[in-house]
Parts: sequence; structure tokens; C-alpha cells
Amino acid sequence: MTRNERADALVEVFAKVYPDAHCELDFKNPLELLVATILSAQSTDKRVNMVTPVLFKKYKTARAYAEAPQAVLEKEIHSTGFFRSKATSLRMMAADLVAKHGGKVPATMEELTALRGVGRKTANVVLGNAYSINVGVVVDTHVTRLSLRLGLTKHTDPVKIETDLMKLIPLEKWTLFSHWLIWHGRRRCFARNPDCAGCEVQHLCPSAFKVKTKKATG
Repeated sequence: MTRNERADALVEVFAKVYPDAHCELDFKNPLELLVATILSAQSTDKRVNMVTPVLFKKYKTARAYAEAPQAVLEKEIHSTGFFRSKATSLRMMAADLVAKHGGKVPATMEELTALRGVGRKTANVVLGNAYSINVGVVVDTHVTRLSLRLGLTKHTDPVKIETDLMKLIPLEKWTLFSHWLIWHGRRRCFARNPDCAGCEVQHLCPSAFKVKTKKATG
């Protein structure tokens, strides 16, 4: 099976296995998703979703984030980890939105990545999920791990992985494919002890039953 044939088959199977796959960060508008995605770095969606309800109720505009005292914002997002740098990123990003875009979240890769604190992965999340615009593929730790295990790339660099996936997956499926890999990574293809026996795509996976498992101790 060629890499292209495997990619086509994965798209077909994942569409049936995860018909409701979606972004698991809670949000109601582009600004909320942008904030949540920044907070999700080195954290979990579950943890972020525990923090954002209070945050979104208090800060409804980019200006509100930009004018928030650093110490106060740090305390409010403390449990997501790296709270000092994240609070700084939120305030700088929001200040740029106010200064350059009238407080609105732009809908292009160039404008989003020009915002302080916003990288390509974050921009892809916002474009694909808040605006339904497929510009690239979100590459997080799950997408990186599964892309390698499924033989869709030989790279570990996110930019190179994204380039490989964009060549293999139809453009209209770019956002959805990242959801499928993330969902599968959270439910089957764990970093340690992947559930190869229960995996719906084991017949397509060159790594099936070959990943070293770690025995529980104690």
C-alpha cells in the first residue's frame, strides 16, 4: 500500500469511526477560541474548559484582555500551566487585535500569525474551527505521534509534518483530519500502551502491535 492509498483509506475509515469529531475546546466565537487555544499549550482541553467559562464571562472583548492587569490574569489562568507567559501572550495578542483589527479576530493566516503570541498551529485552529477555512493542518502532539505511526510522514518537525499531510489529504478535509487524529490519539492510539487490539485502523497501520508498551509497576 502506498502512502497516498493509506491516507485515502484512513479518511474513509475515520469518517465512519468519528462522524462527530470536532474541536473539544469550548467556544462561542473566534476570540474565545483564540484565547482557549493559547491556553491549551502544554495543557489539556479538559483543563482549559474548566477555566474558560469564568474567563469568557469576565472578558468579552479583546480590549478587556488587553487592559487586564497581568497579575490578575495570571491568577485566573494559573491552573493551565505556564500562566505567566500565557497571560503575557493573551494581553499582547489582544492589544494587537485592538490596534490593528478594531478588536476583531482576522480570518487570514498572515494576519493571525502576525499577532504576538499566535503561531501557525493556533492560527490553523482558529481558521479551521471558527471560520471553516482550511489553510493548513493542525499539528499537535497527537497528530505528530499518529502521523508517524501511520506512516504518513517520516518527520518530527511540525511544519514538515503539516506539509506532508497537506499533500496527502484533500483540502476540504484538512481541519477534520486533524480532529480525527486527535480523537483517535485520545481514545485508542495513546503515547504509551496504545490499544492496537481495539484499533479500528490497525489493518492500515504499519506500527500496529509494534509500539513498545510500558508495564505498570507497584
